[in-house]
Amino acid sequence: MSEPGSKRRRLLGPEDTERIVAPEAAALEEEVLGATLRPRSFDEYVGQTTVVENLKIAIDAARRRGEPLEHVLFYGPPGLGKTTLASLIARDMGRSLRPTSGPTLEKPKDLVGILTSLQEGDVLFIDEIHRLGGVVEEYLYPAMEDFRIDVVMDSGAYAKTYKLPLERFSLIGATTRAGMLSAPLRERFGIAYHLDYYSAEELERIVVRSAGVLEIPIEQEGARAIARRSRGTPRIANRLLRRVRDYAEVRAGGTITLEVADEALRREGVDELGLDRLDRAFMRTIAEQYRGGPAGISAIAATLMEDAETLEDVVEPYLLKLGLVVRTASGRKVTPEAYAHLRLNPPRGESRQERLL
Repeated sequence: MSEPGSKRRRLLGPEDTERIVAPEAAALEEEVLGATLRPRSFDEYVGQTTVVENLKIAIDAARRRGEPLEHVLFYGPPGLGKTTLASLIARDMGRSLRPTSGPTLEKPKDLVGILTSLQEGDVLFIDEIHRLGGVVEEYLYPAMEDFRIDVVMDSGAYAKTYKLPLERFSLIGATTRAGMLSAPLRERFGIAYHLDYYSAEELERIVVRSAGVLEIPIEQEGARAIARRSRGTPRIANRLLRRVRDYAEVRAGGTITLEVADEALRREGVDELGLDRLDRAFMRTIAEQYRGGPAGISAIAATLMEDAETLEDVVEPYLLKLGLVVRTASGRKVTPEAYAHLRLNPPRGESRQERLL
């Protein structure tokens, strides 16, 4: 009988299975270096041009009126700069940023403690806001609309509700799953922006800037090679830059050239499209074990011994964007382009149209 993880190791290949683009792959490193690489003003911010321009107009208008900025919702794939934009908004408004996340606000008292500590005009940033509990979310409604919270004292026949006033503040919510937000919460945001993937040119500028901040010698072609493999995501671009830096320092004299970047990323299992071992295993599972699909996400996750939410949030979006995977009512399917990328032959006896239906 085979070992429980043997199937997954076979799908991923003989190399290490740690994922270079996984959110948990370098959490501590991200926390330490995130503040260093983060732009300090909107002028330094690269990408999301329309969003940034509209935000600057809204911030300027709010300052002229002497009011807090309207509540803002950012949604889109992870790693595109939602936290960075929140920090820039607070900096531009000249106010303090109070960051937290949906999973940490388990009870109403957790939220009430934060809300009552906010000063006039402060910015409250809630990451993963879609993961707020229902009871906690209900406390947000009057706080967002009327800048007050309803506190219930005692219980039963002696219960009384007190309206506790709050300082006017701006709430910035960030989510990778806008569809999981309740309608009442979504409607209370006056400003909502979708953040999209970055172009290779924008990522190249980000890589060059980050290399300058970290004092990493890099040639333009080396920066371009990293940008092309960064899945349209600045966070991944910065992470790959650090991995290539390590290889350059140990094996290539310290300077990142095209050849150094290509070899370092090959060793990390990142191919020319920016796909890593789990991406390829995801497609290979559908192609080989489910004959191209359709396959349910839970079945794929069980086969790969991965979390289904990770596959949906981190793996699938970029594969969908590249047209390597399609979603249908009956499950996920791989496209002819995926077979070509994996160097596999599609199942015989099916036309291109039949495979995509």
